[in-house]
Amino acid sequence: MKKIDIHTHIIPEHLPAWAEKFGYGGFVNLEHHTNCSAKMLIDGKFFRELQNNCWDPKARIAECDQHQIQLQVLSTIPVLFSYWAQAKDAWDVSRFLNDHIAGVVREYPDRFIGLGTLPMQDPQLAIREMERASSTLGIAGFEIGSHINDWNLDAKELDEFYEAAEDLDVCLFVHPWDMMGKEKMPKYWLPWLVGMPAETSLAICSMIFGGIFEKFPKLRVAFAHGGGAFPGSYGRIKHGFEVRPDLVAVDNPNHPDQYLGKFWVDSLVHDIDMLDKLVSLFGIDKVALGSDYPFPLGELNPGKLIESSGYDADEKSWLNYRSAEEWLMGRMGD
Repeated sequence: MKKIDIHTHIIPEHLPAWAEKFGYGGFVNLEHHTNCSAKMLIDGKFFRELQNNCWDPKARIAECDQHQIQLQVLSTIPVLFSYWAQAKDAWDVSRFLNDHIAGVVREYPDRFIGLGTLPMQDPQLAIREMERASSTLGIAGFEIGSHINDWNLDAKELDEFYEAAEDLDVCLFVHPWDMMGKEKMPKYWLPWLVGMPAETSLAICSMIFGGIFEKFPKLRVAFAHGGGAFPGSYGRIKHGFEVRPDLVAVDNPNHPDQYLGKFWVDSLVHDIDMLDKLVSLFGIDKVALGSDYPFPLGELNPGKLIESSGYDADEKSWLNYRSAEEWLMGRMGD
């Protein structure tokens, strides 16, 4: 059966010396220490070890073939968002990364679809790059963070961005970054285990309660990691709306139930019972295969959870590719 993996990350094999170019630090650079591996460094401090499947399209394709993945949707690693940087510098970073992803897609159009990144701290620059990348580069959509510095995703400053995304008919993929409370979680990998799921729930709740799906009903938004903590805590979320509308319904009077099925989530939950929860909560047509390839918190055998589920062939076709195609829409036939 056809499979589209909507959640995979890629990085150029070589990155510019942005700190030297811009005159301040905080940017990622790569230190290649073998033919097949490199260290991600931020201001000389080790962040993560990468293997060549993170930058080599041929290595990715070989592993996709091993797991019967026909198409990967490529997006940057969130540590490269650079929302904290000066906007004009983040714009340079975005253009470099988008040109790279577009180049990989051009070289292997039958195996990859590209999502761009944007200087979201400046919505006007973000719109400018979104227009360039979608019209000139053929980028299908854009990955954005679960928050933009001090803005949650309901910030009024982002309304013009959402309007432009609707007009350009591009999809959005929301991924956590800069996890809340990380300074209180120095051990046990807790920013990734606790902070990331909380960040995604923050993003979904902000968009629901902030009325984003009401104001921009044509937005096609997918959230990483199965919606993070949102599905497991939805009972509490909707109960809070019902008993304290004076605190929760201040910007949008509509019950959150109305927005279930209005957005997508990926299947990256590592648990069959939670996959069933996603399907019951959002609908089979709003859950799409996503693996977080090629990182260890991802599904190491992409699509295995769906394959091992009890869903019939038609239901699996939604999970494996049809939901992804509806989210990507428009661009699939280009």
